Amino acid sequence: MISNQILQNTIEGLKGITRIDLCIMDTEGKVMATTFGEAEIYEKSVQSFVESPADSQVIQGCQFFKVFDDRQLEYILLANGGSDDVYMVGKIAAFQIQNLLVAYKERFDKDNFIKNLLLDNLLLVDIYNRAKKLHIETDVRRVVFIVETPNDKGSNALESVRSLFGGKTKDFITAVDEKNVIVVKEVTGSEGYEDLNKTAKVILDSFGSASAGDVHIAYGTIVNDIKEVSRSYKEARMALDVGKIFFSDRDIIAYSALGIGRLIYQLPIPLCKMFIKEIFDGKSTDDFDDETLITINKFFENSLNVSETSRQLYIHRNTLVYRLDKLQKATGLDLRVFEDAITFKIALMVVKYMKYMETLDY
Repeated sequence: MISNQILQNTIEGLKGITRIDLCIMDTEGKVMATTFGEAEIYEKSVQSFVESPADSQVIQGCQFFKVFDDRQLEYILLANGGSDDVYMVGKIAAFQIQNLLVAYKERFDKDNFIKNLLLDNLLLVDIYNRAKKLHIETDVRRVVFIVETPNDKGSNALESVRSLFGGKTKDFITAVDEKNVIVVKEVTGSEGYEDLNKTAKVILDSFGSASAGDVHIAYGTIVNDIKEVSRSYKEARMALDVGKIFFSDRDIIAYSALGIGRLIYQLPIPLCKMFIKEIFDGKSTDDFDDETLITINKFFENSLNVSETSRQLYIHRNTLVYRLDKLQKATGLDLRVFEDAITFKIALMVVKYMKYMETLDY
C-alpha cells in the first residue's frame, strides 16, 4: 500500500503543473490525500460511485475516477471541475496513481522475495521461478552487507541507506528486524574486496560522526549465483558477531578477515572450558595483572620479537625476559616458542569468546 504522504506529494505535484485540485479517497469515502478543503462532503457520493458500473462520472461538480490495482478497486480520484480539461487531467492523475500502485507492488514483491531468499525460506526451484517473474538476474556477482544500527534508528537507517544507493534496481535494500539493514549489492567483474570495503566506508560515513561506535557494518564473500546469496548473508551475520568479540575496535569487518576467530566462534562452550582448563591448569586469565597482559599483547603485536617489544614498552630487554620467564612458570607456556605462543594466543581468544557468550546469557 502506498503511504498517504506519497499520494499527497503526487497530487500536489500534479496540481502545481495543471492548477487543478485533486483528492484521493478510499472506497469508503475516507480522504487519503487532498489539495482542497472540505473534501469530506463527497463521502456519500464516493460510496454510491463505488457501487456503480461506471469508471468515471461527474458528480457534484467533480470528475470521479476509479483507480484499480490488478482489477481490485483501490482508490477513488476526484478532479475538481466538470470541464473536458479537468477530465483529461483526472485521467492522467488516475493513470499516474495506478502506475504507482504497480511500482510499489513490484517493490514489495521483490522485497518479500529477497527477505525469504536471505532467510532460506525458498526451495531451489522457487528461487529461479520467482526471480524470473520479478525480472531479477540469477547469474550475476553479488555480496551481502549488514548495517547494524541502534534500535531507535532502524526505520530512519533503512531510508537513509536506500537514498544512498539512489534507487538502483540491481541492488536491494531491506530489513529483517528493527536493528539491521540488509544490502544485497550487485558486484561488477572488476570489483574486489577492497572496493567492498570502500562501499562499507561510504555507508558508515553517511550516518555521520554522531553515530561513531554505534553503527557497525559487516559483509560476506562475493557469490556468483542468486541461490548463494543466503550464504553471503550468513557470513555477514557471523562477521558481525565475531567482530564484536575479537575486533571490537573496528566499525567495518569482512567475513574474509575473521581468521581463526571464525573457528573459535563455532566451538561449543563445554569444549572451550575443557581446553582452558587443560591449558591454564585451573587458573584464570583474570589472575594476570595489567602489566602482564600489556606485555603479552605487545609481544604478539611485534611477532614475538623481544628487542622490539622491550623498546616499545620502554623496558630493558632483561626485564621483558624476566616477565616471560615468570609467565612460563605460571602457565607452562614459553611465548618465545612459536608453538606455545600460538596455543596461548588461541587460549586468550577462547576466553574472550566465552566471556562474550556469558554476557548474552544475562
